[in-house]
Amino acid sequence: EAKMSRKNKRSLKEKFALKNSLVKEALSEFLGTFILIALGCGCVGQAVLSRGAHGGPMTVSVGFAMAVTIAVYVSGGVSGGHLNPAVSLAMCVTGRLKWTKLPTYILAQLLGAFVGAAAVFGIYYDAFMEYSNGTLEVTGPNATAHIFATYPAPYLSLINGFADQVMSTAVLLLAIFAIFDTRNNSVPKGLEPIAVGLLIIVLTCSLGMNSGCAMNPARDLGPRLFTAVAGWGMEVFT
Repeated sequence: EAKMSRKNKRSLKEKFALKNSLVKEALSEFLGTFILIALGCGCVGQAVLSRGAHGGPMTVSVGFAMAVTIAVYVSGGVSGGHLNPAVSLAMCVTGRLKWTKLPTYILAQLLGAFVGAAAVFGIYYDAFMEYSNGTLEVTGPNATAHIFATYPAPYLSLINGFADQVMSTAVLLLAIFAIFDTRNNSVPKGLEPIAVGLLIIVLTCSLGMNSGCAMNPARDLGPRLFTAVAGWGMEVFT
């Protein structure tokens, strides 16, 4: 009897097991990017909505970086924990990811970021309503759209903004490849996500002022799309 129930248990487990490795990888990227945004934009939300009482630039840069670390721990073993179309593209260019998988990875990352933003809005819904008397504003003293996506500083030109993102994303990718390169001065196995977190801290502290250091199309576009449909309107794109 015990043998039978064990057999049934196993078959039930097997029934629900994901056979398709691409589905597993897509779910992994979805979950990782969800955690990245839920915790990362959660840090920004807490700082903004408390008007600085429960956070500021320091908690945002350290908190967001730790969100990346945890997200890579969650998804790294299954999909590599890219969490970023720029990283996935670089992996394809260097032959570490099949080109055919790229669209699936990017879609999973975008969806994860979108749902992560929805989670932040849900958790802090009452705070949002209280903060701006029920109106969701993109600009002005009660602006809340920047909790979700990055916006350029008032002084920033298009060319300077473009250069800013190219430079910061290039440094991000260069350092990620160095961290995971076993022939380099390699990081002890299992500690790579912490090294990535430290990298995000230094990038946020050094190259974040112009436009918030997105360095990640999914991290920015997913939540921006969410704000567009959740009540901030199409102004989030202009």
